[in-house]
Amino acid sequence: MNRNRLMTLGLTGAALTALCCFTPILVGLLGLLGLGAVTGYLDYVLLPALAAFLGLALYSLSRRNRDDVSGCCSHHSAKEHGKPEG
Repeated sequence: MNRNRLMTLGLTGAALTALCCFTPILVGLLGLLGLGAVTGYLDYVLLPALAAFLGLALYSLSRRNRDDVSGCCSHHSAKEHGKPEG
């Protein structure tokens, strides 16, 4: 999976989880479906999911930064620094 896809997945998942966690959207939907008894357990699912999606986004960001740093110096050859190749 490439970096942009990981970042998109992490941020989209975090946004949807935060929306369900901090607003009564999911509670209302579960109530309409007759699953109101499940709402007491939502925190046990939504908060770890939010942490996992944010962790995925941070992991993708750290990989992007690491790849950018390693890529910035790869165009310098050994001859430019006066070192023999080999």
